[in-house]
Amino acid sequence: MSGALAIVVFFTGLLFIILIHELGHYWAARRLGFKVEEYFVGFGPKVWSFRRHDIEYGVKALPLGGYVKIAGMNPYEPVAPEDLPRSYGAKPAWQRALVIGAGPGSHFVVAAILFAIWLAFFGDPRTTTPVIQTVQATLNGHAAPAAVAGLQPGDRIVAVGDVQDPTPAQLLRYTTANVGQPVRFEIDRGGQTLTVTIVPENARVAGRAIGRIGVLLGPQKAGPVAAIVGGVKEVGRSIRASFGQIGHIFGPEGIGRVFTLLFTNAKRTTQDPTSVVGIGRAVGATGAAGDWGTVLYFLAFVTVFIGLVNLVPLPPFDGGHLAVLAIEKIRGKQIDMRKLIPISAVVIAFFVVFVVATMLLDITKPLNVSP
Repeated sequence: MSGALAIVVFFTGLLFIILIHELGHYWAARRLGFKVEEYFVGFGPKVWSFRRHDIEYGVKALPLGGYVKIAGMNPYEPVAPEDLPRSYGAKPAWQRALVIGAGPGSHFVVAAILFAIWLAFFGDPRTTTPVIQTVQATLNGHAAPAAVAGLQPGDRIVAVGDVQDPTPAQLLRYTTANVGQPVRFEIDRGGQTLTVTIVPENARVAGRAIGRIGVLLGPQKAGPVAAIVGGVKEVGRSIRASFGQIGHIFGPEGIGRVFTLLFTNAKRTTQDPTSVVGIGRAVGATGAAGDWGTVLYFLAFVTVFIGLVNLVPLPPFDGGHLAVLAIEKIRGKQIDMRKLIPISAVVIAFFVVFVVATMLLDITKPLNVSP
């Protein structure tokens, strides 16, 4: 049940992010005086709509995103004479660039907020300092040594024996090597350093004998300011990682790999491209394991990834519109957008084929997504 809920939450979150993307276009266009004609949620047949200030708002049958219609952006639709001064082509290039860039730009703002929430409520599991998440009341049928020593959730173990700033793995090795022996622990509690002596006990976890003191470790949660700063930094890390992934997935190697997998007996790896089917499976498995922090992190990362893909300098992506504006600036005259329709058609056709191919792979050669 939790796996299905994670899938619903994840893809609903993606839908809202796409709507926020369109809201970015809408907000910038309204602020700069463009003639906005429509703002719709979904595509296909119209289900419901209303008009306000000459703008039609509504919902369409297929909840696969949304769109904003600005007068003059479609080269095949005429603009009413009274709307010409407010049409897309009549505005300065810098204003058009702001309207176009506001869509993908919203992805990075939303991702920073999601990463900040992740850091504040779940913490970064990549931190190396062991942080106590839970202190067990009992261990091996009696009071746990950590509980007797007065350890508390949120305490940071900054030293164990002669090991300073131990990683969780170092801490485990040290307690296992010193079962039954008094061990000196240094604890950071709210900026104050406490020293306690604890005797690790032998315990079996997943069939393995280890030394335990009766605590469960978890990532350290960030305060409000640290979460915001960390969220912005995480967007930067995600952008760098996404650049590499985009080049790998949509480059010759990635495309060739997809068709090799489709037409040969080659086995898939975790490095191979996947579709919404594979993403859904991975999210469901993560949610079923109760790891909602990773689900939130993945949603934020995918938000960044989609924002960067949308900046690819090819029509019909927003990056393609920005590239056209740059070329117009260099040439000193506007480009006839009707001449770019064939390029848009080829790009759309490629992505449709690529998505269908990866969906077939996710169905016929599913990846192992066990947490």
